Amino acid sequence: MATQTIEFKDAAARAAHAVQSEGPSSGDDLQDLHGDKMVLNMGPSHPSTHGVLRILIELDGETVTKAVPDVGYLHRGDEKIAENMTYNQFVPYTDRLDYLAPLANNVAYALAVEKLMGIDTQLPPRCQYLRVICCELARISAHLLGLGAFAMDLGALTVFLHTFTEREKIYNLCESLTGARFTTSYTRIGGLTRDCPPGWVAAVRKFLDEVVVNFDESETLLTRNRIFVDRTRDVGVISRELAIDYGLTGPNLRGSGVDYDVRKAHPYLVYKDLEFDIPVGSVGDSYDRYLVRMEEMRQSVRIIRQCLDRLPGGPDNAGKEPVNVADGKVVLPPKNKVMTSMEELIHQFMIVTQGVNAPAGEVYFGAENPKGELGFYINSRGGGTPYRLKIRAPSFVNLSILPAVLPGHLMSDVVSILGSFDFVMGECDR
Repeated sequence: MATQTIEFKDAAARAAHAVQSEGPSSGDDLQDLHGDKMVLNMGPSHPSTHGVLRILIELDGETVTKAVPDVGYLHRGDEKIAENMTYNQFVPYTDRLDYLAPLANNVAYALAVEKLMGIDTQLPPRCQYLRVICCELARISAHLLGLGAFAMDLGALTVFLHTFTEREKIYNLCESLTGARFTTSYTRIGGLTRDCPPGWVAAVRKFLDEVVVNFDESETLLTRNRIFVDRTRDVGVISRELAIDYGLTGPNLRGSGVDYDVRKAHPYLVYKDLEFDIPVGSVGDSYDRYLVRMEEMRQSVRIIRQCLDRLPGGPDNAGKEPVNVADGKVVLPPKNKVMTSMEELIHQFMIVTQGVNAPAGEVYFGAENPKGELGFYINSRGGGTPYRLKIRAPSFVNLSILPAVLPGHLMSDVVSILGSFDFVMGECDR
């Protein structure tokens, strides 16, 4: 093979060719402009990026003039992994998306597969109420950590300690319900792994009475705190139109005054039967996003209390209400029947080895997760594994607006803006 020789007139031309040969990088458009501006590499190990997010920031003095987010450091190929697993086997991988709200991820994924199979309307009422309770506990847990870390980034360490005290109680509730504190894997296609244990409903009620006190304490420490207000008010303003254009969802969208919540716009489970309000902001700044999350937690408490009052079968399921669909080809049969009946044994063997037999087709289902709309697109060609699975990660979409929001702010404001976005890189990178 003949080799091509390139002659350079000077060292500058040689250097330029070397850069081009390496291929494009995320910082190509952040050139040093005759020494007038500086390029700062923030992350991927910076504590205020809340994970492995890297942002290339161009500064003119202390003012940001350009910002380019660089994501993908936590990419694990979840969507490709799903193509080689049965639908139930992929449930533990959903725990690792927004790992601050694994219960909510479990529910969203299960509902997507159930929509594909056409059994989403057959879920027993007790299952639906328990799933809603799990989603709202996950929302409170995620917001508590998000607000605590946000406050700590701005110097209010006490708030972080207050919020983590309550999150520990939620972990205890998760452990007694699912057997795990962090990665719960609680749902199954067609229902849940198990019913809630005796005394769990009473423990949840006790927690709700205590956590509302914590909300008041946190607001006392932050809402009228002069330092916190000065560092968040009129910082990171996102207009209603810009938020819609970039596809923001969740509290970041509602903070800009857009009254959109998947639980209201496209109700699922029993949300249509529950009473709750959707808090929205008026300015769209970091302060509004903080206020929206504070009120969302109070609304979650309101939702959980309604679910506990309406839970079919009573607190300890004295009436033996089911938590799974009545279909032996979808849900694993009871163990005692597997050991005594050939038909149940065959169903058990087929579900475990080949997975539930989903029909061919494609569906999309989006759920209102703490970070925004978590969506699953599933393309099926039949059988027990998806042909293609795509995850709409709200953190990934929300971070896309950073190049439009960060310029014009001081470097110290970047920390405030990132904290108010409350993103999780495990979900962003997938």
